[in-house]
Amino acid sequence: MRTTFLALGIAAIACTSGVSANAQATGVDQSAATFVATLAPMNSKVAGSETSGEARFTIKGDTLTIEVNVKGAPPNIEHWQHFHGFKDNRNSTCPMVTADTNHDGIIDLIETESAAGTTMVPFDDDPASMQVATGTYPKTSVNGAFQYHKTVSLKALSAAFAKAFGNQNLDLDQRVVFIHGVFPSTKLPASVASLGPIPAHVTLPIACGKIKQIEK
Repeated sequence: MRTTFLALGIAAIACTSGVSANAQATGVDQSAATFVATLAPMNSKVAGSETSGEARFTIKGDTLTIEVNVKGAPPNIEHWQHFHGFKDNRNSTCPMVTADTNHDGIIDLIETESAAGTTMVPFDDDPASMQVATGTYPKTSVNGAFQYHKTVSLKALSAAFAKAFGNQNLDLDQRVVFIHGVFPSTKLPASVASLGPIPAHVTLPIACGKIKQIEK
């Protein structure tokens, strides 16, 4: 989530090599697998609460089902969510407190990059479109919770991913999941960075979890 937001040959390669598209996508030579990321809080003082939850990825044949359950997030706002990783196959990890290189007490999106890499796949209304900045993301309830469930074609997502990231595979177990977003009214120091014109309160990470395979 082996190895922050703007970031079809895999199927053809899989067919010609005799290796399944699922194996190409995940680095696992099998047609069924489950991966889980346990989400731990980040930037809780700024968020005003401790965000936690779980992201689960289930592969069955050519389908990838993404399920994200979050609690303790700032309520009644949309929360961007993605998996992040490196473009050179390094293993990504959730940032530690030392990632706060400007010492403002906040780990912003840009400061996550040394540990976690760049934003890759959005968990929005259409993950395979890879429209990180324009997709529709879940909105929390009055209690600060949301549930996200989306099933996509693994072949389509793998192809879009390969096109965006230089023929890389999805390699889920090399990635980390981030949940983002605090209230628009949140006062953030000028030192808190974001991507381009996107407001920092939108991209600020509030939870992170490393994706791990739990079932073959």
